[in-house]
Amino acid sequence: MSLVKFEKDGAVAALTIDRAETMNPLGAPGDGEEFASVCDQINTDMDIRCVILTGAGRAFSAGGDVKAMKERSGTFGGVPPAISDGYRNNIHRILRALYGLRVPVIAAVNGPAIGLGCDVACLADIRIASDKAKFGVTFLKLGIIPGDGGTWILPRVIGMSRAAELFYTGDVIGAEQAREWGLVSRVVEHDILLAEARAMAEKIAMMPPHALRHTKNLLRQGTQISYDTALEMAANTQALMHPTDDHMEGVSALIEKRTANFKGG
Repeated sequence: MSLVKFEKDGAVAALTIDRAETMNPLGAPGDGEEFASVCDQINTDMDIRCVILTGAGRAFSAGGDVKAMKERSGTFGGVPPAISDGYRNNIHRILRALYGLRVPVIAAVNGPAIGLGCDVACLADIRIASDKAKFGVTFLKLGIIPGDGGTWILPRVIGMSRAAELFYTGDVIGAEQAREWGLVSRVVEHDILLAEARAMAEKIAMMPPHALRHTKNLLRQGTQISYDTALEMAANTQALMHPTDDHMEGVSALIEKRTANFKGG
């Protein structure tokens, strides 16, 4: 059964984690390959300028498949080297694929985002939460560690102290606390979550596609490089933008007091 439902509407693509009957668990054999395939498709489609990531049914994602853990099957079965390879070749492929998306990603968190599900949401550039959303990284409660790189992801979103608190206690927090901690940028009523995400995605999709992708790259790189390196990258990237048709369109639109129509030229 397919994990990811992909829909493209104009310049916006929607990815839905679609295992609603079991709260959208991740990590079954083939999940990594499926995510990698759909994300590659998005990266090579210059018509797509923004992605909305959400979950089907009442959850965003409950994380790793606990039933498979209990049965020691699939990714979670076998001797330690096989389990390591299962993480590298399957679960980590999900995360690498999402992290590697070159266009902005909005996570529309419609319900619980737990463990791996929380870390997947945190790989989005922007997170909007339903008032029914919950967040937790409850790996220690299962006697395991964050095997998905969450100890790298979460501190970059909410800071080391708060990330440590969530990891060490296994607490699950609600949408409003997630907003207060900076885990999400806004909380909306559940029934209008996707409409709000769509409105934001449409606004982002009006931006020039090449400059948009380069800006995302500079934001990502900026968390790991020196200021001098960031300035050098900005100078070199800006030199690619100034000769473009989209730059001239943006300048003309501002002078003429109209909305710019960026075409990717």
